[in-house]
Amino acid sequence: MLIQSSLPPPVTSSGDSALRKAAQELEAQFLSEMLKSAGLGEAPDGFGGGAGEEQFSSFLRLEQARAMVSGGGIGLAETIFHALKERQNE
Repeated sequence: MLIQSSLPPPVTSSGDSALRKAAQELEAQFLSEMLKSAGLGEAPDGFGGGAGEEQFSSFLRLEQARAMVSGGGIGLAETIFHALKERQNE
């Protein structure tokens, strides 16, 4: 179940889209690490999926984090975007 953001979509120019995409990817990577720390994707001890399961669970976590970001995320991407935008304008 995805949680929809109540915020309106931000208005951007074509030049800002690359910065926004980079900020969203950074938020996704951050959320992926948080999901990993929370234990999402870990195999229960009873099943023992092996090395393959360990390798591919990181892909699952990253895609889940990207879905969270596309649904509004935690607002980190917007903060990163504005910081990058200010830095670019200096």
